[in-house]
Amino acid sequence: MPVSPPNRFPPPPALADRCALFLDVDGTLLEFNDDPGAVGLPDGGLDTVTRLSQKLDGALALVSGRPLAELDQVFAPLSLPAAGMHGQQLRGAPETTRAVPGALAELRREATVLSHRYPGVRVEDKGGAIALHWRAAPQAAAALQALAGRFIPQLGGYRLQPGDQVLELVPADVDKGRAVRRLLGQPPFAGRVPVFVGDDLTDEYGFEAANSLGGWSVLVGRRPNSHAMYALPDVTAVHAWLRSNL
Repeated sequence: MPVSPPNRFPPPPALADRCALFLDVDGTLLEFNDDPGAVGLPDGGLDTVTRLSQKLDGALALVSGRPLAELDQVFAPLSLPAAGMHGQQLRGAPETTRAVPGALAELRREATVLSHRYPGVRVEDKGGAIALHWRAAPQAAAALQALAGRFIPQLGGYRLQPGDQVLELVPADVDKGRAVRRLLGQPPFAGRVPVFVGDDLTDEYGFEAANSLGGWSVLVGRRPNSHAMYALPDVTAVHAWLRSNL
């Protein structure tokens, strides 16, 4: 699929009535924070999401690297359709039982040791996946990347998923594009035009899925190359665009 040239993304159009809207969370609806638990929606954000979900007859879903439990805390009292952990969790679908490789626990232990050497590193244990964050300790990037690269051959069925100052080790058959396709196979999303909005490298899978299924995609921020068709500059612009669709 062709990749949009750098800095040539027009602003997104208005949503049509038959759209299905898929929204990343961190960096899209929420500003980044070294402590994800300390960040919330901007004033009026929850009301906007609620009203837009109603306007789309419920065809609005969150597609995030966060677990569903964390998403529910952020968006309480809403319980929106959602794919958590890049699609490992899908609300309403039975969770697939996966054997967690023992090497994942050893990786966590070694990463925790590195976090003591580099204050600011955050080791996020998602159960079936591990995320290594260095936003608050950029000097740790090379060490964390080397650690993940050393362990990935021991983790059969896993892959490395780069992100914005984070590297995740996730099951190879899980990504946001697959999550979008699964959601589009069920009501209220089935038969609608998919629109995916996100900011990170992990969202490129969602962009590709939406585009290939006759929909479109929106990059939040700037990146030299992306599969996105449109762009918005930041989280504030995302919320303004969402409000404009009410």
